[in-house]
Amino acid sequence: MHFTQVEMKAYSLDLRQKIIDTYFEGGISQRHLAKRFRLALSFVEKLLKQYREVGNIAPKVCIQQTPMKLNAQQLSILKQTVEANKDATLNELCSHLEQKTGVEVGQTTMDRMLRMMNIKVKKHCTPAKKKVSESNHYG
Repeated sequence: MHFTQVEMKAYSLDLRQKIIDTYFEGGISQRHLAKRFRLALSFVEKLLKQYREVGNIAPKVCIQQTPMKLNAQQLSILKQTVEANKDATLNELCSHLEQKTGVEVGQTTMDRMLRMMNIKVKKHCTPAKKKVSESNHYG
């Protein structure tokens, strides 16, 4: 499985304006407005709130992305660690990485970093299920 970050495309200004115009022409609830335009109610609520508070309906621009937890050198160490420990679980890889780099990451971050690098590993260690012996089975 290849992991890529999906960027959601913002609704057009034209559509946003139609929503605002329809709402302020009156006689329609936010819920009906969402149904009419086949949108999530939460989007309609946020758009109307933005219009009332800021006075515009333009999509918000994300100006800062959260920096990656690991730098290039640490990612290289992670790759080497995975290659040397092919059967390691995410939790075990987190421990190995912390020992080698001093950086502590959780399983979710580890999974995200591995997906970004197109590396597949076991997700977690699950204990083997116990078999019910026939002698304990009454029937």
